[in-house]
Amino acid sequence: MRLSALGAPRVGTLPAGALDAITDVAGVALGHCTLDGGATQTGATVLLPQPGNLFLHKLPAGLAVINGFGKSIGLMQVQELGTLESPIALVSTLAVGTAATALVRDALARNAELARSLPTLNPLVFECNDGWLNDARTLALQESHVAQALAAAHAAQQAGQGSFEQGSVGAGRGMSCHGLKGGIGSASRRVAWQGRESTVGALVLANHGRPEALTIAGRRIGAPLQARMVAEADAGPERGSIIVLLATDAPLDARQLGRVARRAAAGLARTGSDYGHGSGDIALAFSTAWRVPQQADEPMPAVAMLHEAALDGVFQAAAEATEQAIVHALFAATTVRGRDGRTRHALTELAPDWPALMEQT
Repeated sequence: MRLSALGAPRVGTLPAGALDAITDVAGVALGHCTLDGGATQTGATVLLPQPGNLFLHKLPAGLAVINGFGKSIGLMQVQELGTLESPIALVSTLAVGTAATALVRDALARNAELARSLPTLNPLVFECNDGWLNDARTLALQESHVAQALAAAHAAQQAGQGSFEQGSVGAGRGMSCHGLKGGIGSASRRVAWQGRESTVGALVLANHGRPEALTIAGRRIGAPLQARMVAEADAGPERGSIIVLLATDAPLDARQLGRVARRAAAGLARTGSDYGHGSGDIALAFSTAWRVPQQADEPMPAVAMLHEAALDGVFQAAAEATEQAIVHALFAATTVRGRDGRTRHALTELAPDWPALMEQT
């Protein structure tokens, strides 16, 4: 059984990038701010898609709403215009407005004519509900915490630092996955096309799945794991959510990126999710290969897009990277005790014998 750098089983057949993370796509950077005191188990994670001023020079992006039980902000304009113009914040459900304001304040500081001679900003914020472990009613996450995560992402980008923590950190602090501790996970895959090579990287905020349905590397290990879980992890409808961010350096337009984003659902399904009624499952894909200028007097770039017939490899990479990122989230997570004494156990703590368990299923 092949293992990833996090000690997790490796899924799929395509090669990974050097870090097996979304930051294998050059210029992408990530920062966290984690709040982990008593009943407060939450945080913020901010992804910087590229260096420079995204508001003035946007990236092409596409969106897929796999199941729309969610409260994210900024999706409508991405769907309409096919561009990404802000960093991407991941937070808990009731902190969406707070994170949006933090991104707006940052953009205002960087663009003196924003909301004057220039349009307003479309801040992009995604959420999952961490209320099982975190006391969401306290509204503990503040603008300053989102700003800390954003500053950490900028520092990592400037230093060329691609590695970052996964698991029970940042926005992933209070998240659950298949009755286990979930959270932040990432992976990447390399794909060849028309004599060239590209990277597809995935970042997930994993907060989804029924315990008995968990599937890893094709092995249905949820049922034997569920027997070791606490009563709160009993079988029931899928109510959780997942956010999937996909980055690539392949030259794709917004329509093609929407197609790539839809392939996140294949990776999600392979881990045992069936996108239940109460599940908010959203994927966003963006390309770093070219920019869209804000000002009409700047010429649009002339870019030779990837041919439709060559997209199959990118689709496979998106599905594999998503599946691997979910596995990484589970294996990187640490056990967290939150509000009212509730506990989500890490997979590796609950099943240190997981290799043998997988061989039995």
